[in-house]
Amino acid sequence: MTQQQQLILQERPNGLPNDSTFQFKEVEKGTPKDGEVLLKTLYVSVDPYMRGRMSDAPSYVAPFKVGEPLAGGVVAQVVETKSDQLQKGDIVRGNLPFQEYNVEKSDQVSKVQTNGLDPSAALSVLGMPGLTAYFGLMHIGKPKRGETVVISGAAGAVGQVAGQLAKQAGAKVVGIVGSEEKADYIKDKLGYDKAVEYKKDDFGKQLKDACPDGIDIYYENVGGEISDHIWPMLNTFARVPVCGAISSYNLKEGEQDIGLRVQQFLVKSRVLMQGFIVGDFSDHYAEAYEELANAVSKGNLHYEETIYEGFQKIPDAFLGLFSGKNIGKQLVKVSEPE
Repeated sequence: MTQQQQLILQERPNGLPNDSTFQFKEVEKGTPKDGEVLLKTLYVSVDPYMRGRMSDAPSYVAPFKVGEPLAGGVVAQVVETKSDQLQKGDIVRGNLPFQEYNVEKSDQVSKVQTNGLDPSAALSVLGMPGLTAYFGLMHIGKPKRGETVVISGAAGAVGQVAGQLAKQAGAKVVGIVGSEEKADYIKDKLGYDKAVEYKKDDFGKQLKDACPDGIDIYYENVGGEISDHIWPMLNTFARVPVCGAISSYNLKEGEQDIGLRVQQFLVKSRVLMQGFIVGDFSDHYAEAYEELANAVSKGNLHYEETIYEGFQKIPDAFLGLFSGKNIGKQLVKVSEPE
């Protein structure tokens, strides 16, 4: 087979992406040259930050180009090698174009060890989401025993890990979720102390009842009206790691996400609020990976993955992020390893 499927950005979306945003294209599979490998895609990661890259607005990462393939986290298998660094059959991870096969220089990907777990773990609990949870909570939030930690998007890829890390640090952990199913998941499987459902009319009361002593750490994944309920409840010297604001990613041109002015609450309570991306902590990747891998291997860190089957399902999986369908990490399984 010399042809393969590739997923390109057909046009920049205005608001929520739709069928016109994406296009599947047939392209040549390619063959490796010296120092290169041919990679067969096993799993593709879809992540909320990709929505920002579909816009051409300035950001911390370059936008996708119209007419060119989308790209992101990929776990793949080496099926042909002309490199001394990687052998046929090796499982690797990289930031790669979304297509069924990729030809890459061997130094553009890294060999992964998943300690007996499915290779998908390299994109979830042992990948960017797990590292993001670790750095946001442990390096910015710095939980202390007895503190109250609130996590929005608590059943998502980052939230599921951050909540467990906070619990293991001795904190009281409250998760904000969008359904009863997710509330049960974070309490019964992840050990959260309380779950509050933001879609219910009494969300504000639920939150106050769950946090009678206020909030010491708010791990921000969502933004919008949910966070407006948080600011007045922040304790003195609270910390707010800001990982994302998914509620505003699909605003149409000219729309604004306007809520409470946060400054008065930050000043009153002397709050530290810090936005971050996982790459800010690249010097600590080895430390974080070891902590996460050990916790998983000992059964102290649980995780879920929502997996769509088939390359053609990538757009559906991506859009599912914005309707809250996923529990844990959202992935697409493209093929089986050989």
